[in-house]
Amino acid sequence: QVHLVESGGGSVQPGGSLRLSCATSKSTLNGYGVGWFRQAPGKEREGVSCISSTNDFTYYADSVKGRFTISRDKGKNTVYLQMNSLKPEDTAVYYCAATLNSIRLALAATYDYWGQGTQVTVSS
Repeated sequence: QVHLVESGGGSVQPGGSLRLSCATSKSTLNGYGVGWFRQAPGKEREGVSCISSTNDFTYYADSVKGRFTISRDKGKNTVYLQMNSLKPEDTAVYYCAATLNSIRLALAATYDYWGQGTQVTVSS
């Protein structure tokens, strides 16, 4: 069982930055692909970014390319999502998820373990 905990959400003005963290304390994320997803009120959950277990593949949704960066710190057993140049349309609950699968990492259905989510609000 992989217990995921997200942190780093909050409120920020447009153009600001946040760094989300996805960690697990009772197990390891090594060997797992990790994805970030978000869900805004009244909208379906969408894939934002993902990183393969070997760190040699990353994916970004078109809406966040050039602004968000996903990375992994194996020593800290944590995956990060650096979010820059935030826009009001980035407002959502952000979830991290983990899977032992190595394909279709951009799809929510691929993932077996999910965190509880962290709120990101971008507003002036």
